[in-house]
Amino acid sequence: MLNDAEELDAHLKKLNARAAEAKIHLQEFSEQLPGNWEHVVTVAQRCYDAYAALMEARKVAG
Repeated sequence: MLNDAEELDAHLKKLNARAAEAKIHLQEFSEQLPGNWEHVVTVAQRCYDAYAALMEARKVAG
């Protein structure tokens, strides 16, 4: 069974991967503008949410 530190580390790695993926998606999306411009807010919000979750988890981790 994993201890708390290992579980936290695994959770942070998962959040970091999710944020990195969102960043790449946002970058790729921006390169395709002005096509699909109506999805800018949705794509940006996903990236924002991923990074907000990661930063909050890092703050809690100390």
